[in-house]
Amino acid sequence: MSDPTSVKKRKRAAEGSSKSKKVAATVISKLVEAQAYPPVVAIAPGIQIPDSVTYNSYESRSQAASKSSKKSAVDRDLILYSNSHQAMDYTATADHSGPGSKPLVNHFIAIHDPATGKTQVVHAKKMTIRGVSRAKQADASALEEKDTKQSILEARTDLGETFGTKKAKKVLHERVLNAISPQKKPGEAPTKIDDAGRAILSNVGDVASTMATRDQLQAAVDEAKPVPYANLEADEIQDVYDPEVLIGSEIFNMIPIREWQELVSHNEPVNSGSRFVAFRVTAIASNDTAVLRLRVLRYLGFVITFFIMSKTAAHGTRRIPPRDKLKEFLAGAPEAVIENIRRKFSENGIMRKFHIDLLITHCCAFACIVDNFEVDTANLRDDLQLQQSQMNQYFHEIGARVKPVSNKAQGKMTHVAKLILPLDFPKQRHLAPRR
Repeated sequence: MSDPTSVKKRKRAAEGSSKSKKVAATVISKLVEAQAYPPVVAIAPGIQIPDSVTYNSYESRSQAASKSSKKSAVDRDLILYSNSHQAMDYTATADHSGPGSKPLVNHFIAIHDPATGKTQVVHAKKMTIRGVSRAKQADASALEEKDTKQSILEARTDLGETFGTKKAKKVLHERVLNAISPQKKPGEAPTKIDDAGRAILSNVGDVASTMATRDQLQAAVDEAKPVPYANLEADEIQDVYDPEVLIGSEIFNMIPIREWQELVSHNEPVNSGSRFVAFRVTAIASNDTAVLRLRVLRYLGFVITFFIMSKTAAHGTRRIPPRDKLKEFLAGAPEAVIENIRRKFSENGIMRKFHIDLLITHCCAFACIVDNFEVDTANLRDDLQLQQSQMNQYFHEIGARVKPVSNKAQGKMTHVAKLILPLDFPKQRHLAPRR
């Protein structure tokens, strides 16, 4: 291995080589601070300013009157304004790119005298020039003046409406009417409508022609209600609420009824958690011609159990059981039927007010089908745990008429809901206009 001390280093090239150029020495004599108005380094981003534009300088009165101010000429507030251009107004303001009143970067202008070879450096002020169209500025000022007048008028009107006497309020009201539609004096020619007025009246006519009538509004309200679908064009009462439409034809055919038919044929009891179902299942299951009513009764029993097994939650909602518990409570129902009930009358495991009303009105329609459109509401009222007035209202929502009937055998008053044509729906309430 060679000795490191024996390694020779190469010499650096001489600085004064023949390739270097000579630079003339510049002598900076001094740094000059302007006493009154410093030179300006101005930029105009995005616009091109003619060289013929001249500027006038302005500063605040307090700053100009204060002779004892310790601020240098560069640090004092200054604005340059020019309206010498035929269409544009230019304004130059100080450019402070950093926080505070002083800029982060100082600018200087060098003045070189070639005769003496000396250079003076003057502290300059950086400014940014913006241009505004004079026509646009005039429109903005006129609009601002108009808004100011309008705001003052509105303020006076509000004060008059709040604190004025009856006579003053009447005058304000008449002033508004006159501003909208000037009244003509007797013998005076009618006011001519200009093009703008005719356009407004034409638009008002077009809008008025497309406005919904009272019947259309009533139809829209009925469609948004949580009620079962009703065929209002039906000629027979049994065609108004079709169970295959309300439930779905595939789900309707899946509803099991053979189990009930066999139990009734062997004189065995049918267990049900619904009073409405328990008092009717024997008579309907023993009738071979009442298969449709029996399917509706079985589905109604599933729906009532679904409602009874839900738990009351906050804000008038009800929480349904999990799927495994729901399957246990609705024993005998196919999984497709359970899923149909869960999706129709709940959302994300919660029954809101809309779902509760939809379920009860469907129960009313199913009860009418089961009882041949004349229902004693007591059993269904007890199953759904409702007041009699609430039960009557739900039947009224599907178009039924509810009347109290005296039951001499039991010695009490019962309420019977009848579904007959024409249906008697609650009308949309119209409030009388305030005088």
